[in-house]
Amino acid sequence: MLLPIDELALLCIGFFMIATLYSSVGFGGGSSYLALLTLFLSSFFAIRSIALVCNLVVVSGSTYLYFKNGHAKLKDFLPFVVASIPLAFLGASFRLKEHIFFIILGSALILSAISLALQTFNLNNTAETKAYPNYLSYILGSGIGFLSGLVGIGGGIFLAPVLNHIKWDKAIKIAALASFFILVNSISGLFGLVTSNALSLPWRETICFLIAVLLGGQLGIRISLKKLSAKGIKRVTSLLVLLVGIRVLLVNGLGVF
Repeated sequence: MLLPIDELALLCIGFFMIATLYSSVGFGGGSSYLALLTLFLSSFFAIRSIALVCNLVVVSGSTYLYFKNGHAKLKDFLPFVVASIPLAFLGASFRLKEHIFFIILGSALILSAISLALQTFNLNNTAETKAYPNYLSYILGSGIGFLSGLVGIGGGIFLAPVLNHIKWDKAIKIAALASFFILVNSISGLFGLVTSNALSLPWRETICFLIAVLLGGQLGIRISLKKLSAKGIKRVTSLLVLLVGIRVLLVNGLGVF
């Protein structure tokens, strides 16, 4: 599968921008990679695979910096990731029929857009946090992990708004957890695709996309965006993902048009 040069170049620019914007607010960009890829690719195996490896590249750098700067502690994150890893693997191993995949993908994109938009109205800027039992972490980790593997999204875009809403911890720590959560689920999901023989990575396109997200991710982590706030980035991105999610659900999934 080889995309025309003009389409490949357009996608690379889009991936670079997505990686820059998402990494600047603690995410990997999986939902938007999926949204773009559905406009150009017909193979949902390739769509899932490319989104996962691009997620992996972006959040690897973010996770390293969060741990390096003391914003992340492994013991606090273990309940989430221990529950999510096997479920992400299980979700990625499902060989879905194409229209079922697009229905789930479209719905997931719509939900991720809504959750991202809601996060801009529910940001917790106070130091107030609440204590929750460990079983809640396992429940959230397993549920979001399964969905992550199923559609090829790292899951941080679902997890962070929930944790901010319930005031699980400070915003910076939640961002660090979201990044680490995306990292482990992307790895687990990738193994799930491999074991189910569903991994599809067209090498020319994949290499170009990985270079684009590597550059964009490193740029987004290291600079602060002055002209557009993190809240503005999330709102614009959520609108774009919502529109594509509706299109994927109606056109590719339900065949309405």
